[in-house]
Amino acid sequence: MLYRRQLEFAVGHGVSVHATIPEEGAEQATAIETSFLPEHEVKQQTPPTPADNADLAGVPLDMKDLAGMPKTDLVAGMRRMETAYTAWIDREQGKLQDPTERLSSHLSAARRTMTGCQEVCRRIHAGIDLIEQNPEAELAFRFSNQVMALQRVRSTFSRLVRKKEIKSEDGPGALDIPENRSWRLFQLAFILLNLPSLNDIHHPHRSHPADAIADLLWFPTGGGKTEAYLGLTAYTLAMRRLQGEIEGRSGEHGTAVLMRYTLRLLTLQQFQRAAALLCACEVVRRGDESRWGKVPFRLGLWVGGKSTPNTLAQADEALRQTNVGGKPTGGGTPYQLKSCPWCGCNIREHHLKVLEGASEIGRCLTFCGDPLGKCEFTPIQAPDEGLPVMVVDEEMYRRPPSLLIATVDKFAQMAWKGEVQMLFGQVNGNCPRHGLLSPEIEDGSHHPACGRLPRVKSVPHLPLRPPDLIIQDELHLISGPLGSLVGLYETAVDELCCWTVDGKKVRPKVIASTATIRRALDQVKRLFLRKLDIFPAQGTGIKDNFFSLQRPADADFPGRRYLGICAFGRRYPAAVIRVYTAVLGAAEFLYQRHGKPMDPWMTLAGYFNSMRELAGTRRLVEDDIRARLRVFWRELTRAFVLSAPQRNRWTDGRDSHLHRSSGQRRNAGRFG
Repeated sequence: MLYRRQLEFAVGHGVSVHATIPEEGAEQATAIETSFLPEHEVKQQTPPTPADNADLAGVPLDMKDLAGMPKTDLVAGMRRMETAYTAWIDREQGKLQDPTERLSSHLSAARRTMTGCQEVCRRIHAGIDLIEQNPEAELAFRFSNQVMALQRVRSTFSRLVRKKEIKSEDGPGALDIPENRSWRLFQLAFILLNLPSLNDIHHPHRSHPADAIADLLWFPTGGGKTEAYLGLTAYTLAMRRLQGEIEGRSGEHGTAVLMRYTLRLLTLQQFQRAAALLCACEVVRRGDESRWGKVPFRLGLWVGGKSTPNTLAQADEALRQTNVGGKPTGGGTPYQLKSCPWCGCNIREHHLKVLEGASEIGRCLTFCGDPLGKCEFTPIQAPDEGLPVMVVDEEMYRRPPSLLIATVDKFAQMAWKGEVQMLFGQVNGNCPRHGLLSPEIEDGSHHPACGRLPRVKSVPHLPLRPPDLIIQDELHLISGPLGSLVGLYETAVDELCCWTVDGKKVRPKVIASTATIRRALDQVKRLFLRKLDIFPAQGTGIKDNFFSLQRPADADFPGRRYLGICAFGRRYPAAVIRVYTAVLGAAEFLYQRHGKPMDPWMTLAGYFNSMRELAGTRRLVEDDIRARLRVFWRELTRAFVLSAPQRNRWTDGRDSHLHRSSGQRRNAGRFG
């Protein structure tokens, strides 16, 4: 039904087919021809604006405004979005009776999609009602918008400082504008529809044994999925603090959110983005400790030992080896942030400090490298805390971070490392100097005074509140053998996150996100034992689901063009050599003509199914492809008429990216 207007005019056997149509959306082709270089352009999906839908006028999307506007204006603005969505659903319903829409053979599917849209609207309505009627929910929602506005502005500011486009001492004031701190429509809607299940620990979407729901955020790559679930993360952190103690479990302590990825590199990238959010949370908390508590908000990075240290002793040794110029250790390093996520100043190894041993507090602190000491996370401003990040496993067990970012395979440690239970709130004591205790932790019952540290004695401690929210990013990657293993461990994770309140079992809320997935219903059921709700719900066509529009490909909304190469009768290495040579040479040729705008296309990424293929292609790049590029340049210089300055750049050896100073035609590294 969704793609009923995207017709397939012909199918090739051993070759692709290209159909020429007179205009977009035409149902008849004017020509059909075979092609060994098939291409397809994927159009952009972007949020609508009031210019696209007049009903959206007046919907507040500025995070800073949402955090500070009067309650009546806040609720009224949210109601405008609900009203606009209701009107859109009514228009989609009307299409079922319109013969020109050709839905007569898709009525069953159309009714299902309309039911899904109505359910989304009902959930958004419930979220707005919660903000209107529940003071705690209103405060947590305002907190979420406040810290997200800070996170967005500060992330932009720190990125520009790193690129040396502005100076750190200039401050972020010029960047604090609505364009840099506004929600996209689907992000705000996704947050609203999940608020009730995060606010009510007994909500059926969260805790029902059979009808609990996992909400899947399905949006194209680069559409802003990360900001959507970071906003929910901020709301969860605030709500736990506002709800206080429940069944003897404090909302200040313990891990509130588990955020999981499948790849370590992706985990490290998201760690840097989430660090800016936790910095914002800390700045707001310090400004009002009476409301947000005295326990700092912290972010933990829990990945393999080859990336981050497992113990403080390993962290200390890694930094010592680096500082003395020795050979790096085989394990991970605590040096994970190269620049401050708050101000953009560089962070060096000497800005990290490991306080390890019985006479210290058991921390690995990362400080901002601001030489002026103006940043809130320098040794002057935060001497005992630094940046609110934790990268050492031992430290995270003793002081569970508010937000824990991990790889899915790390949870396999639950089977043999008892300290992992502390991340789920299973503790039985507290050492005022070193943190929480569990039966697996060996720590003395007391510690004598040492320097500035007073004498302390361990005391019993009730269990902590377990995580309330589980976020699984890139859900489509958890499939095959990995999915089977993750599903086994997920049963234990779900059980460890459960606790009992008023005689009822409380389960965590599960959220997932992806840009591409198949058979999501079966996958979510087998992984999480939950039903599935996909957001945004689709309408009667793929081009418009209210929260996003498919834009025609043009200069304002360029699409992504995919080109396939069908090389029958050619061996794989021969095809790779020719394709890589053409792409690398064309990119350099365009760079010479157009300069900096071509820079994003100067990197060629290759994906391989095995290490053997990767090793073979690497040899080709270093030998055959490099040699063919020399011939490529000679052919280009003959084929194109170039101006004198361009000829000089290509032949004098000084400015060319393909020459050394001797003038020899050698690759200086761009194609390495």
